[in-house]
Amino acid sequence: MLVLQTLILGAAHGHTIAHAIERGSDDVLQIEHGSLYPALHRLENRGWIASFWGTSENNRKARYYRLTPAGREQLITQTARWDQVVRAIGRILKPASE
Repeated sequence: MLVLQTLILGAAHGHTIAHAIERGSDDVLQIEHGSLYPALHRLENRGWIASFWGTSENNRKARYYRLTPAGREQLITQTARWDQVVRAIGRILKPASE
């Protein structure tokens, strides 16, 4: 869900995706490249992202990832599910006073 949300703003390469998630979470979430790249491959295999080769800011060849229409739909679905889970946990942690 976080990768899909990061790509909503446009295509990015793996390092940029990891950095955006880390920065967006105030460094609470740390993205290991050994976890990120297999996740990117799974998302691509599911058709939620697509990749292409481009040139990075350092003038190096890099694989970029972009969100597909199916990925946008999946992001909407996953975000709704996340909201539902957060509300459910909140009800358990802070039950309404009776």
